[in-house]
Amino acid sequence: MSETSIYLDNNATTRPAPECVAAMMACLQMHYGNPSSKHRLGEAAKMEVIAARARLAALLGASPAEIVFTSGGTESIQQAIRGALALAADKRRVVTSAVEHPATLLLLEHLEAQGLEVIRLPVDRQGRLDLAMLDAALTPDTGLLSLMWANNETGVLFPIAEAAALAASRGVLFHCDAVQAVGKLPIDLRLVPLDFLSLSGHKLHGPKGIGALFVRKGRKLPPLLLGHQERGRRGSTENVVGIVGLGVAAELAAEHLASGMDAVARLRDRLESRLLAALPGASVNGAGAPRVAGTSSFNLGNVEAELVLDKLDRAGVCASAGAACSAGGTEPSHVLTAMGLGKEGALATLRFSLSRYTTVAEVDAVCGLLPGIVRSLLAEAA
Repeated sequence: MSETSIYLDNNATTRPAPECVAAMMACLQMHYGNPSSKHRLGEAAKMEVIAARARLAALLGASPAEIVFTSGGTESIQQAIRGALALAADKRRVVTSAVEHPATLLLLEHLEAQGLEVIRLPVDRQGRLDLAMLDAALTPDTGLLSLMWANNETGVLFPIAEAAALAASRGVLFHCDAVQAVGKLPIDLRLVPLDFLSLSGHKLHGPKGIGALFVRKGRKLPPLLLGHQERGRRGSTENVVGIVGLGVAAELAAEHLASGMDAVARLRDRLESRLLAALPGASVNGAGAPRVAGTSSFNLGNVEAELVLDKLDRAGVCASAGAACSAGGTEPSHVLTAMGLGKEGALATLRFSLSRYTTVAEVDAVCGLLPGIVRSLLAEAA
């Protein structure tokens, strides 16, 4: 493998910001006390948690009391879903989409086997959700609507503000999986009437092993883990180091949102336009829909993505085929098949995901490298 890697797999995980790493190292060395302890080291750790909670709340347009720290996106998603269903115990119907993350879909499959009714709304060829169909699905026996804000494979955005308004008008609790949206687009929860929002630190240049769940004031969400921490909403000693890293990542994301993500979108467009010009028959999945900056689901046409990824990796380029959590499998992405791609087309799709650390030189290097790899594989297959 090349000594210098070009990292275009930021939807799987991001490089921790240097400022996060520095803050976490300082925390390990100086603020290692238990935040529940009453001595000075415990109080110092508690103040670090309070500061990080305020930073994350500011990014979301929330109040600090509405933030619950968790171990990551999966825990946040599943606490929101299980907790919301407990709050709406007299209703046994959940509405979601066919393209959600496995953290959502696998839990709902599990609950479906126990008698829950799960409605999985389809998407169109561009990955878009039909609001009229959503409206019709929110029947009086619906206890929860759970939708992602930005798709982890295609970057396609769902109309979350409109969906939240529909759910509120029907008295349906609404959870949003915003793991791929937080830090990439402006979010103001004072304006979007959703009840619960989940996020993960390592998707916005923070550390792994830390996430958060927004719980709207007035919603008494039951915990997954019993304990006194997080106001009784999430037991276990707080991961102070991870919380500090997430707080710094949130603050940095807020600073970069105004101009940084526009630059990332321009880089994505540069990547796509150059590759489309060089690769006849290629296409971009979801190109006709609103997308979050930085994500490109690139269909190569008739070349198996796994073969291309291996050659890219040997050349020092990190990308993926579909979602990282399904890596190693031979089944096509459920997101792409829901969008109408056949197995061959789904397996011929690469996912490039850029970040604010991605450079023009890196994008141009990939644009210079990939067409040759594709041509060589086509020649081998001929």
